[in-house]
Amino acid sequence: MKIFPAIDIKDKKCVRLVKGDFDNKTEYEMSPVEQACKYKDFGFKNLHIVDLDGALTGETVNLDIIQEIVTKFDLRIEIGGGIRNFESIQKYTDAGVEKVILGSAAIKDKNFLKEACEKFSNKIALGLDAKDGYLSVSGWKENSNKLTLDYLKEVNDFGASRLIYTDINRDGMKQSPNFDETIKVAEISNCPVIISGGVSSIDDIKKAKNLKNVEGIIVGKAIYDGEIKLEELVKEDA
Repeated sequence: MKIFPAIDIKDKKCVRLVKGDFDNKTEYEMSPVEQACKYKDFGFKNLHIVDLDGALTGETVNLDIIQEIVTKFDLRIEIGGGIRNFESIQKYTDAGVEKVILGSAAIKDKNFLKEACEKFSNKIALGLDAKDGYLSVSGWKENSNKLTLDYLKEVNDFGASRLIYTDINRDGMKQSPNFDETIKVAEISNCPVIISGGVSSIDDIKKAKNLKNVEGIIVGKAIYDGEIKLEELVKEDA
């Protein structure tokens, strides 16, 4: 089970949102680089980063911070947030990230996803953010009217190397992930799945370990709020 501690970047700071709401955010004292250093020091190998400025603007706003983290720490990084063209994907792969997460742009334009998977083999992760079974797009501000499982069936053969499934209703709520929906997604998906949204305890991690076709889990707010201790979490990281 790969553990992905999360760093969400907004205005050069680490923040956490509740259910993706930019008006309901907590800012933390540590800079993203300091937070990445902390994760590295504890022994984590993977890192999940979301550029929230990028999600709002569609630009690689915090590329310099991502580059600094990649350069300083030997961490395998997946990056998401407003990646809408091949140029942005190229910038991130050139910076040395392991996976580039495509969300809204892939849902709005399936051909973009297909071409990205062909051009950047083994580098593309598909981010599916769902609310009540339907996919959300544009920083979770819009409902796409597409059922998650229907969309996944349509793009399953495109060649994404990883799928990140987030239940928006659980995100930042620390109420445990939506395991039932995750299981349905993992059963269909041709690539391994990462669970995201609502992780609240080590028990959630242990439960995720028993799921088929689940590669890892993202942990965010529960770390920042001190409800999951990093020394306990890293023991689950393999």
